[in-house]
Amino acid sequence: MADRRSGMVQSFGYPQNNSIVSRAVAAAAANNHHSSRNRGRGSKRYSVSVFYSMAAEQDVEVEDELAKAQRRLRELKTKISTQSKKNFMRERDVRFLDARIGLLIQNRMALDEQHEYGNLFYLLQSEPRHIAILCRLVSLAEIDTLLQTVMFTLYGNQYESREEHLLLTMFQNVLAAQFETTTEFSSLLRANTPVSRMMTTYTRRGPGQSYLKSVLSEKINNLLEHKDLNLQINPLKVYDEVVERMESEGGLPDGFPRSVTAEVAQSNPIVQEMIRPRLKTLMDIANSFLSTIMNSLDQVPYGIRWICKQIRSLTKRKYPDATEHAISSLIGGFFFLRFVNPAIVTPQAYMLVDGNPGNNSRTTLTLLAKMLQNLANKPSYAKEAYMIPTNPFVEYNKQRTNKFLNDLCEVVDFYEQLEMDQYMALSKKDIVINITPNEIYSTLSLLQQHINIISPQPTDHLRILVSELGPAPAQVPRKENKAIELPLFSRWEMPIQDLTMSLMSENNITQYDILYMEAKSIFVQIIRSLPYLSRPPLKLHYIAETAGTAKDAQLVHKGIKVKEMIRELEEAGVIDRRDHHQLLVEEINHELIHLGDLKLKVMEELASLESVFKTIIDHNNYLKSQLESYKAYLQNVRMQSGIGAGSGGGHSSKKQVVGIGVEVIDAKPSKKSNKAPAVQGPFKFTHQQLERDGIIAQTEVPENRRNHIFLTISSPIPGTFLISLHYKGRDKPVLEIDLKLDDLLEKQQDGIQLLDLEYIKLSVSKTLQLLTKTFMSRNR
Repeated sequence: MADRRSGMVQSFGYPQNNSIVSRAVAAAAANNHHSSRNRGRGSKRYSVSVFYSMAAEQDVEVEDELAKAQRRLRELKTKISTQSKKNFMRERDVRFLDARIGLLIQNRMALDEQHEYGNLFYLLQSEPRHIAILCRLVSLAEIDTLLQTVMFTLYGNQYESREEHLLLTMFQNVLAAQFETTTEFSSLLRANTPVSRMMTTYTRRGPGQSYLKSVLSEKINNLLEHKDLNLQINPLKVYDEVVERMESEGGLPDGFPRSVTAEVAQSNPIVQEMIRPRLKTLMDIANSFLSTIMNSLDQVPYGIRWICKQIRSLTKRKYPDATEHAISSLIGGFFFLRFVNPAIVTPQAYMLVDGNPGNNSRTTLTLLAKMLQNLANKPSYAKEAYMIPTNPFVEYNKQRTNKFLNDLCEVVDFYEQLEMDQYMALSKKDIVINITPNEIYSTLSLLQQHINIISPQPTDHLRILVSELGPAPAQVPRKENKAIELPLFSRWEMPIQDLTMSLMSENNITQYDILYMEAKSIFVQIIRSLPYLSRPPLKLHYIAETAGTAKDAQLVHKGIKVKEMIRELEEAGVIDRRDHHQLLVEEINHELIHLGDLKLKVMEELASLESVFKTIIDHNNYLKSQLESYKAYLQNVRMQSGIGAGSGGGHSSKKQVVGIGVEVIDAKPSKKSNKAPAVQGPFKFTHQQLERDGIIAQTEVPENRRNHIFLTISSPIPGTFLISLHYKGRDKPVLEIDLKLDDLLEKQQDGIQLLDLEYIKLSVSKTLQLLTKTFMSRNR
């Protein structure tokens, strides 16, 4: 069988499914690119074939329930994506109006600079190996800032499959390198290294936090309700409790010392009597916590389980003699030590509880975390001998804990579960990240420091981009470090067909691989259209013949086509008629099982996303009303400033409250309201007059032409001014700008002294004085 598999090649004689084939090959190649070269041919072949079938799941020719549900799911995802972008835009508008942050405009990068950074961060996101190398090179002082950018900005869309796939690919690279460079098994993943920091930071992403809250929150809150429950089992501290109680009751008996050693405290009968029931209660609670965690196996986020799987796989390859317990210890070191236990010890930091735990509860939670950790590690009680009595809990639960940790690893590779179009970065045109200037500059600076290691060749794309960007700018002040929306796109975009061919050659995907995938996919489509053909055993010639003689023209076409493909595969020795095409039949059966599971997942996801979509729509409606209120508030501030068009008479206005203690005029005008205030101006000011009064601070107008230059200022609506620069004898102004009062006030507050009108620069403070004098005096 292995020989037949190794001879598979593709025939390009069936062009109808080219788009599916190209996407399937590219995704499978991406999968195999990071896999061990020493794997058997069979495991790679299976991955490739699955990809083809996953791509073909979107085939519009199939009309079963799964296909219809998938179409609804894709449509709903598109709606959610579109509406989320609208919400984001509205939220941005609300934030802008709320604070009138002109700095967002002043510090916005020039378009060409954005393009260059967009190229750089596209490359970093879509080729995770660069960040993987960088994470191993930076110092511990630099790693946290980098991880913040990587986990929450570069791959910040925590529920989007493409970004999650790329991030996990980066983990695969980092973990593999860690195992290669670690010389002793005992030090694997133990030290406080950039890799261990990365694993901890990953657990802080949304899916991990949601899991902890759903699984642990109720248990911890129940425990915190029993504030007086004291489960301290450290003999020295229990002895102190005895001394304190005796002193409060009248004093210590003769011969009862106030301070003793741990050994003496442990042998004291009173202390022993107090610890015994506490120990039983503590182990009951620990068993309850452990059972809750183990019963939540299916709730553990896929990414967490996939990292556990990589730890197990890498350990077995690097240390083939490692025992199952030793492997489980490494997995538990990640799952318990870096993921679950921190949330148990400090639940308030993970928002699992409302307030801080009391002293008794905090002690209990700490002891529980230690007991869970001892399950994963070989317990050493040298420093904490008082934990020895909890060892029966460890011994009793050791086997089921090892099974649970191994079960965590039983997940398929993420490549086989994600939609094909989300793998293909080149086919996705709307990739955007929200990133601050300081994140950009800090990442660029780190890349420049280590570029000779990350991209040593002059022709490397990353090296070209980093070189063109030049030295990283300095960090900007915090108030200027506002997030921008950075579109990502590839500078070296390749046609999909070219990408497919390059990935095929790189990953040794041959021509019969694709022919085999295509045949399998067509058989799956036929069986989905004619479900009665799925009864075992599958007879491929009979299925092809049945489809070829059906009444449906598309089925006839598929039946004839796949019959010819079977013949080619038999002639090439890829499949064998004598064993009833066992290899292909097994994979078709596996795909049908996968599609059955997929249908349930699609229906569950549909229900979940419909709820999400409703929430997004509700939030959009809320943002609309908030935006209207803020617009009204901003306009009201301009009117109340008393500068600009007439005050509109003395009638009373309906008011509403926006924010804390702020009253604003209603955004909707009353039907009985007076006419809109008349435009004020224009008022004329000569260049000489403005220069003499210090309003023109700088001028580029030649001296012999200044007599011909004048400015006009008008106010079409309150707080808004139209400033026009004129040259005598010309009908149209040389320059016009629309200026808001709050723009000028903000410039003055930020210490910006000049207002640039291209040919002349006005003093901000004196311009404000001129507007106040000119328009306010006329309103009185």
